Amino acid sequence: MSILDSCGARGPAARFLIAGFDPLETIEARGTRLRIEDHVAGHVHVLEGEALALLDDRLKKYSVAPDASANAPALAGGVCIATFSYDLARGLERLRLAPRLRRSTDEPDAVFAFYDALLIHDYEEGTTRITSPVGPQRVEDCYRALAVEMEHHERDAGSACEAGPRYETGPEYSVASSLAVSNMTRDEYLSAIRLVKEHIGAGDIYQANLTQQFSCELGGQTGPELVYLRLRRDHPAPFAAFIRRREDVVISASPERFVRVCQKGSERTVEAWPIKGTRPRGVDAFEDRALRAELLRSEKDRAENVMIVDLLRNDLGRVCRYGSVSVAELCALEEHPTLFHLVSRVKGTLREDVTVGQLLRAAFPCGSVTGAPKIRAMEIIDEVETVPRGLSMGALGYFAFDGSVDLNVAIRTMTLRQGSVRFNVGGGIVADSEPLMEYEEAMLKARALFNALGARPSLA
Repeated sequence: MSILDSCGARGPAARFLIAGFDPLETIEARGTRLRIEDHVAGHVHVLEGEALALLDDRLKKYSVAPDASANAPALAGGVCIATFSYDLARGLERLRLAPRLRRSTDEPDAVFAFYDALLIHDYEEGTTRITSPVGPQRVEDCYRALAVEMEHHERDAGSACEAGPRYETGPEYSVASSLAVSNMTRDEYLSAIRLVKEHIGAGDIYQANLTQQFSCELGGQTGPELVYLRLRRDHPAPFAAFIRRREDVVISASPERFVRVCQKGSERTVEAWPIKGTRPRGVDAFEDRALRAELLRSEKDRAENVMIVDLLRNDLGRVCRYGSVSVAELCALEEHPTLFHLVSRVKGTLREDVTVGQLLRAAFPCGSVTGAPKIRAMEIIDEVETVPRGLSMGALGYFAFDGSVDLNVAIRTMTLRQGSVRFNVGGGIVADSEPLMEYEEAMLKARALFNALGARPSLA
């Protein structure tokens, strides 16, 4: 099952929950090796190819005409729910990195699951429907399967979440039962920030997004469903997800949209919503007001955001009509349960011949998790970070068969595999970054994940 959940969070991006079950087909890409499982015919085959080219091919195969009268998202024809590892970028010609910088990971570069039956819940209207173009029997079969699945999850996860202790969002992690260990010590992370600043001072880059990777073991009574329910309860996010892949489970509480594509008449508009600039929520309304004001007047955070806006304007300009790319919103304040963010919105009109694969080749990974200029920033990230990022800092979301697209930036996103959990946190480093403040900001972003896991960070 794949669930994309806006959690009913506030804002225009937080209206729907979309769940797909019983996929027609799943495709798993590792480099040029593509594993294709046909769930209808019940067979698996492997071939050599390029993941984004195959995605374009399949979306063309499943394509349906958009319904201009429908209340978005209609999704009546079905969707592909996809995950993209940050490391997918290593195979993109424009971003190809030197061989010495390549490192392998046990995660797939991309996974595509194609669904012709969906559950769609509208938080605004309070309605839920199951839809399938195949017919009423398919809808009825899915309803029965969903009833069984819900009964299972309510028994094994939902009741435990309600009965269990409420995990605090404070810094003490007093209820934590396991230790989350970073690939860098605190001092190593501070040194890495200083190294990035040296590159900035030398004129190599203007900004780089530096991350550290945490890993921990799940407690015996803590399954993926419970982790997701805790995270959703305490930190609802507009681009959250719970996705079962063949070998692992993905849980995301991302607040950031990567790209959205909407059909408007004969035109396709594309938007990107980069986040740069973070402050914690206060303990009361008075402190909240002070922190909002501090973030809005911060020249550093605004400059950091504007750099990424310029990068995304350039990326979208590769695939949009000349003159159509603009900044619809710059450094707007966005509130979340534990954080404030500065969010901008870049939009454009896609050229008629551009496919979603070409859009991803132009814009992936999002500039907010690389830095600027993108290629040099990614090279420096590879030199400084000691492990591959995997899905963290990549993207996930859906490609509808009617042509609409909505993908998040996979920040605050973890993968759970055989009882182990892995996720990255970090932030943008610029010339006037203070290493200790950057470290504390990264730990602030990780707090909700630690609490959902029942873990506390190792602060060596």
